[in-house]
Amino acid sequence: MNSQSCIRVANQEDLCRIVEIYNASINDGMATADTSAVSVESRQAWYDAHHSRRPLWVYQCPTSYDVLGWLSFRDFYGRPAYAQTVEVALYVCPNAQGKGIAAELLTNAIRQAPKLNIETILAFIFAHNRPSVRLFTKYHFQQWGRYPEVANMPQGKRDLCVYGLAVKAH
Repeated sequence: MNSQSCIRVANQEDLCRIVEIYNASINDGMATADTSAVSVESRQAWYDAHHSRRPLWVYQCPTSYDVLGWLSFRDFYGRPAYAQTVEVALYVCPNAQGKGIAAELLTNAIRQAPKLNIETILAFIFAHNRPSVRLFTKYHFQQWGRYPEVANMPQGKRDLCVYGLAVKAH
């Protein structure tokens, strides 16, 4: 089974695992500005907001069928002039990190973007999250902005960087 077949659109049954993976990222302060766990119920509206234009993909292990990571697109800023711009979120469970799953999810997202009428993908990444910075820059995202010390995390103040990719120019 090739890696492409491991990526599929999420379904309702995946939401619990998606939340579990997300919550696993909270304690280290690397990937999210949430500082306490979220519930499946609190993420239901977020899940429901994903649709064919703004999908939520999961990476499912071909042998265990366990969901090991996910990537979502969501509208950026909610104004009509930004209709072709999305914000990307990407999370991989801790024991599967460093195995290429994030790269496969991001490759799929970039490949699918033109079919979804997406011209620009934005990623909001903490400056100290070197693995994510490396991943996104490997895929030609460029730093378009930096907000110094805007996140007051338990680990201290953190800078937030905006990385962007112009899909049609890619």
